[in-house]
Amino acid sequence: MSRGLLLPTLDSPADLRRLSVEQLPQLCREIREYLIDNLSQNPGHFGSSMGAVDLIVAIHYVFDTPRDRLVFDVGHQAYAHKLLTGRREAFRSQRTKGGISGFPFPHESGYDTFVCGHAGNSISAALGMAVADLNTPGEEDRHTVALIGDASISNGLAFEGLNNVSNNPNNLLIVLNDNDMSIDNNVGALHNYLSEITTTRRYNRFRYHAYNFCRHHGLIDERKKGIMLRFSNALKSAISRQQNIFDGLNIRYFGPFNGNDVTKMVKVLRDIKEMKGPRILHVHTQKGYGFAPAEENPPVWHAPGKFDPVTGERFVANTEGMPPLFQDVFGNTLVELAEANPRIVGVTPAMPSGCSMNILMSKMPKRAFDVGIAEGHAVTFSGGMAKDGLQPFCNIYSSFMQRAYDNIIHDVAIQNLPVVLCLDRAGLVGEDGPTHHGAFDMAYLRPIPNLTIASPMNEHELRRLMYTAQLPDKGPFVLRYPRGRGVLVDWKCPLEEIPVGKGRKLKDGKDIAVISIGPIGNKARSAIARAESESGRSIAHYDLRFLKPLDEELLHEVGRTFRHIVTIEDGTIQGGMGSAVLEFMADHEYTPTVKRIGIPDKFVQHGTVAELYQLCGMDEDSLTKELLKQCELLPDMSKIKELTN
Repeated sequence: MSRGLLLPTLDSPADLRRLSVEQLPQLCREIREYLIDNLSQNPGHFGSSMGAVDLIVAIHYVFDTPRDRLVFDVGHQAYAHKLLTGRREAFRSQRTKGGISGFPFPHESGYDTFVCGHAGNSISAALGMAVADLNTPGEEDRHTVALIGDASISNGLAFEGLNNVSNNPNNLLIVLNDNDMSIDNNVGALHNYLSEITTTRRYNRFRYHAYNFCRHHGLIDERKKGIMLRFSNALKSAISRQQNIFDGLNIRYFGPFNGNDVTKMVKVLRDIKEMKGPRILHVHTQKGYGFAPAEENPPVWHAPGKFDPVTGERFVANTEGMPPLFQDVFGNTLVELAEANPRIVGVTPAMPSGCSMNILMSKMPKRAFDVGIAEGHAVTFSGGMAKDGLQPFCNIYSSFMQRAYDNIIHDVAIQNLPVVLCLDRAGLVGEDGPTHHGAFDMAYLRPIPNLTIASPMNEHELRRLMYTAQLPDKGPFVLRYPRGRGVLVDWKCPLEEIPVGKGRKLKDGKDIAVISIGPIGNKARSAIARAESESGRSIAHYDLRFLKPLDEELLHEVGRTFRHIVTIEDGTIQGGMGSAVLEFMADHEYTPTVKRIGIPDKFVQHGTVAELYQLCGMDEDSLTKELLKQCELLPDMSKIKELTN
């Protein structure tokens, strides 16, 4: 075994494959040390990536990447992959503006085969690649590996992919990385099943040789392969006294194996690499493996922030005297509402701590439901409860709610069911980048009949809108709010109804009208004060509050009074609030000049929220400059007075 460091000598998987198998444990240790050193200073997804090191090293060692494809699911576990594929030095910049992404992205590297950021898409994407290979002359011998976690495989899309795998000729290998965790603890029957399932190596070897023997002697061919599979599955069930769900889908199952043993993983992968037909390899890994504090508390160490790489002490900022997180205001207010309204229940798809629904789960465990990574199911499940008299608060991150679009329309809106859809992480979210920005919710929800869509400017508004949403006869009600802290230290306030569709005028003015929606209105307020001070102009400010229904009285006032309007929103300007204002003005034959400010028509990359606001022209300085520019377009009142005199 080499006494020198191995990782600095590797610039590609081809270099990795020159090592001996005996050197791989040392390499895995070096990768973990590198991750600890870097992620302690530049935070990222720690636990999953530490647990998957041996598995990723083994896959790149056995398979000829990038010709053979490794397709990740979500990408939380992909850091070792980045280090092995020419991005070791660039990794120091991961998740920072201008640096590499925290997720695999094809535009970043040829080794990144498919975009991943939302759970469950790896099997479908990898199956498409595997089928394409068998239909492309000269590419039939390529291999495709889908690496999916035990939390992701419970997603509906993953089930659809599994169901389709055995229906088309392909040689797909699915590696199921089972670490008993998503971000919070896994839930559901499939998780419980995976914790029990077992199949012997001896049996799989016997079946493989038996199949080859029968085929070699003409006893079976591709047309009759299904018969052999069903027979062998029945034999296995009889011997083991249990039915394997994957065998039931005609996908050959191997495992479970220790995924934190790199030499074992290399051996297993070599054994099954050239087998034909779809296969699933079930491995157990430990989240945070190699760093004791992360092994002991996986949920906290999913993305722990900065920490001491020696002691494991996390550097938690002193938040005393600071405004609370919007998420915590939501969680505490939900409990307050649930105490007064016995019909209220909470629903989350695998994010109870992220959205603070764990507060309700702790105090009223029978009235809070974690349905796993299943956003569409979360919405329809909520619709079912609402149909029979309950009042669900269904909390899903804005970018993940995109996956439940049809469920919102078909299972909630058409029936006008009283489901409160809480869109956490609305707007720009920062370092997770384009797969996680909540940019599109206002645009994609605005056309749906029966929905009420609101966005609170601050914590008081969030509490009052939550109270309003659970009142009788409100129908489906959407609340969108951002990741991070609000603006009010004294965030508690009386719970009072806000009339649906009623905005508010925050400030009078006569030259320009600024219309904002949501928390970005706080930046707009500061920018207005600065622009007025520098220009001498008078700027009115309206908080629209409701995207749907629009406050027509407010907009008529703006249309009659102002020739210049600026709309400001933390969402895409294509089809969002600014578009709604333009449509209203056109429909009522008002002809003002309207300047829309929001997320531009492109996928915004990663960086801090402050950096991305500046990039999109939505920070306070940029808003001030734009307002001053609009002021310069106004007629010079002194010259007008001279002419009239």
